[in-house]
Amino acid sequence: MTDISGKVAPRNWTTTLMFALTFAAAAILVPWYGFWQGYSAAAWIWFGLLVVANEMSITCGYHRLYAHASYEAHPVLKVVYLLFGAMALQNSALLWAAGHRVHHKHIDDNERDPYSAGRGFWFSHIGWMLREYPSGVPDLSTVRDLQRDKLLMLQHRFYLPIALTMNIGLPLLLGWLSGDLWGVFLLAGLLRLVVSHHFTFFINSLAHMWGTKPYNEENTARDNGLIAVLTFGEGYHNFHHMFAHDYRNGVRWWQFDPSKWFISIMGALGLAKRLKRVPWFKIQRALLDAQFMRAHRQLAEHPRRAQFEHLRHRIAEEYEAFVKVVAEWSQLREHWIEDTRSALHARLRELESHLQLQIRRMRILQAQIA
Repeated sequence: MTDISGKVAPRNWTTTLMFALTFAAAAILVPWYGFWQGYSAAAWIWFGLLVVANEMSITCGYHRLYAHASYEAHPVLKVVYLLFGAMALQNSALLWAAGHRVHHKHIDDNERDPYSAGRGFWFSHIGWMLREYPSGVPDLSTVRDLQRDKLLMLQHRFYLPIALTMNIGLPLLLGWLSGDLWGVFLLAGLLRLVVSHHFTFFINSLAHMWGTKPYNEENTARDNGLIAVLTFGEGYHNFHHMFAHDYRNGVRWWQFDPSKWFISIMGALGLAKRLKRVPWFKIQRALLDAQFMRAHRQLAEHPRRAQFEHLRHRIAEEYEAFVKVVAEWSQLREHWIEDTRSALHARLRELESHLQLQIRRMRILQAQIA
């Protein structure tokens, strides 16, 4: 595959062989052993537990803690993230975060986004790691803050021995303790690695292709509940790219985001603190902004007939009311710290309720336009 300049990018044989050989071995050895020997319950239990440990270490640790600094973690929790993150075999936390920060800064830019969705499913899913593309070169200037973290830098320096120990030594040890050495190794070691890889890679590929854009239509990131299940909450990707420093991805109470729940529990136990949350008003404002953009685009596609002129007038009125509410909210927020009177808080809640009602009215108007 060529890079953006049209030249064929050099093959990265390390990653190519790793992905090819682990996938082939899992596809052949796992069913073969299962047919001839069968797997113990312990092997399946360890497989499930280690998949969860790997994915949560990537989503809660590599992603939300290190890449976005959406909360602070106790050193004990950091050690868990760094060990099982290394087991996921997705590079050190330092290099992972560096690439991800560039992705957010240059999202969908085919020249600078390391895994730009604009270059297709295969590229954004795994292809970007199979060749040495210029966009994939880590920019360590983006992670100077992380280079002050001693635990993270220790993992970075000793990443290879940690990764090998966690991927080979730990599954063999668990298999020996469980009395099913090879069964546990094949499921909790080999199959777990392949499954964990592709669950994470879905965030870069499918989460930029399938789903809705309720918060921001200016990039390819989408919200998809099914992908959220496979990626431990990361499928609410449109919200994430709009509010990257919020420790939540599934912001609604009913949205499946076990990473959010885990971080909240860690906060209650004193292992996490300073959890960052975007004010609910800002979330509603983003929803309405996106609704107005869609409504204006839909109206532009229709001829200027009488039935649509009425809708244009209604939407203009809604937008004027929206601007006034946002202006008042911004003014009140300036005095939030200085003034803690209940009347101020009550008015802010009234403005949030106003936007909630406006969101519902805009949905009705959009349905009429459609």
